[in-house]
Amino acid sequence: MKKYLGIAVLVALIGGAIWWLFLRDNPERAAKQAAEAEASVELTEFPQQVLWGDTHLHTDNSIDAFGFGTRLGPDAALQFARGDKVKSTTGIETQLSRPLDFLVIADHSDGLGATRRLYDAPRMLIQDPTLRRWHDMMHESPEQSTLAIAELITAASNGTLPEALRDPETQAENTRNIWQAHLATLDKYYDPGTFTPIAGYEWTLMPGGNNLHRVVMYRDGYDRTSKTLPFPGLDGDLTGLFDYMDAYEAETGGKVLAIPHNSNLSNGLMFELTQADGGPMTAEAARRRALREPVVEATQIKGDSESHPFLSPNDEFAGFGDVGWELGNLSLTAGKDNSMFAGEYLREALKRGLSIEQQTGANPYKFGMIGSTDSHTTLATADEDNFFGKHSGTEPNGERAMAEQNLGTREGRMGWHYLASGYAAVWARGNTRAEIFDAMMRREVYATTGPRMTVRFFGGFDFADTDFTGDWVEAAYAGGVPMGGELTDTGTAPQFIVSALKDPEGAHLDRVQIVKGWIAADGTTQEKVYDVVWSDQDSRRPIGGKVPGVGDTVDRSTATYTNDIGAAELQAVWTDPQYQAGQNAFYYVRVLQIPTPRWPLFDAIQFGFELTGDALKAAVSQERAYTSPIWIGPAAGDAAAQ
Repeated sequence: MKKYLGIAVLVALIGGAIWWLFLRDNPERAAKQAAEAEASVELTEFPQQVLWGDTHLHTDNSIDAFGFGTRLGPDAALQFARGDKVKSTTGIETQLSRPLDFLVIADHSDGLGATRRLYDAPRMLIQDPTLRRWHDMMHESPEQSTLAIAELITAASNGTLPEALRDPETQAENTRNIWQAHLATLDKYYDPGTFTPIAGYEWTLMPGGNNLHRVVMYRDGYDRTSKTLPFPGLDGDLTGLFDYMDAYEAETGGKVLAIPHNSNLSNGLMFELTQADGGPMTAEAARRRALREPVVEATQIKGDSESHPFLSPNDEFAGFGDVGWELGNLSLTAGKDNSMFAGEYLREALKRGLSIEQQTGANPYKFGMIGSTDSHTTLATADEDNFFGKHSGTEPNGERAMAEQNLGTREGRMGWHYLASGYAAVWARGNTRAEIFDAMMRREVYATTGPRMTVRFFGGFDFADTDFTGDWVEAAYAGGVPMGGELTDTGTAPQFIVSALKDPEGAHLDRVQIVKGWIAADGTTQEKVYDVVWSDQDSRRPIGGKVPGVGDTVDRSTATYTNDIGAAELQAVWTDPQYQAGQNAFYYVRVLQIPTPRWPLFDAIQFGFELTGDALKAAVSQERAYTSPIWIGPAAGDAAAQ
């Protein structure tokens, strides 16, 4: 029996190998099988599961990641995200404590794979002196390689890249080869219902170093995405990107969206009141932007973009992770002043959207919120105790927290300024490309800075009797709209259901807040943060309208905390106490955890050094979640008459 069993196993292994090789060399067949598997996933009537993912991860195909030293490609990224053990570029074995449900590998569209090609090129064949010098620096040492890529990024910001890196025909051919191989790899790992790789890339518009990047994300598999190429950004503009997206959908029948990211380094340009050319925002332009950019990245490794203390002086929790990122734009080729904040933080952008809608009838900034990592290590992790840094040179070591991480040419940005953030949470009917994409289009998504707390948020007018028993979620869908939805003003105050459950492996919750923005009678935009429900409400009574702090159990000497404070779950039904009939407004939820240690404190304990000064003060934080808003306004006919 053992003999025959052994033969059967051998035949199965050989058959499996032949099958894999056949699919690898036949991406169309692999795509067909992926589509068939996707169609077999049983979908629920309404979203009943929250899916966790990263829409902004870089591998060694990114021009900067490879130059920084990353040597792991898409296969390793997908294996790690689905929960496998992998070895990092520096040889550290690592694994997620829990797999992700989906992943977008968003390598830069400009110069896809270019630094790898430059690194591998015979030196004698490199004619351009700048490219030859960068080639030599990349081979000299990791430090010199990082400096070379810093110079490359600055050259891209200034429009002075060597012609060889800008030649469209050469870049298109190189991009085509890498892109199509990458798409086939995604289908190889697609396991509908369990793990979903999604096609995408990062579009890197960066005028003067101001970060206007977007992640472009597709709904489709190889059969459609292989008919296009990633759209270059360095010499482009937003209109060109939207034209590209229109053309893709018209030519393939597919779907695509764009995700603005890291707006806190745009020096005020991401969410302008005008169009990019300085002309007035038209209704057509506003509608187009809202359609093409249904969600934005609220948090990532380079800080949060939710709000800023200058814009929200009465919000004691504004400005999470802002230290180090207020100095200037992405490349630090231009400084920043307070007047720029309004154009790069999301709460103010949501308010600007209301103003533009009042003037034009269309809101360009009616977006949902997600988080993602922007990691350039190929490793999608937002866990504080498993943080692998921005790039391979900042993988776990005893120096990264207190060292300048300035890409060799910039000053003032330290290792501890970087966040181990964030993740995208998606309410979907099933784990497939189509369902995840569609959830983003309807904005039924939220952002977290890393913890996987479960957050529900509904708006309506008849929730007062909700007791959070039985099928209350189904009833909420039937009687209202979920996060990302829109309510039509009925003349009565809207009611909101909010439910937040702690990360099963994480910290208790401090409080749940609802952030409201609206247009006042005089035409100005206003905002207010309401504490809706919080832990230990009997003992933590508001003082001067503010709920006292939850406390702090973090032991700085061991990087540990206890859940002796806070609550495992917080739920409430809340009615806007300051509602006025006819008011245009938005509401979103912010959930705060109790204080927990950040990665620099874990590093200090692991590697035996002391954090000092501001680094020690910032070594403990209150992680958080931000939901997509719910909007309320007059009926369409009433709005047109205003």
